[in-house]
Amino acid sequence: MEDMNKAILKALAEIGRAASSKEIAEKLGVPTSKVSCRLAPLKRKGLIESPEKGKWVITEEGKKAIEA
Repeated sequence: MEDMNKAILKALAEIGRAASSKEIAEKLGVPTSKVSCRLAPLKRKGLIESPEKGKWVITEEGKKAIEA
């Protein structure tokens, strides 16, 4: 898995609640655009989901991916 994708998953796991791409980016110290463009592919892989518009949470699959 690409480093930035893994960093996004770890950030979501650490935040521990639904978070916006801006919150994730701030936690990682990168531009929001760098996070935003990676969210849809992570969702397609089933590693994150969006319980409400503009908010993201890590799935069980996502948690397994960062432990691997």
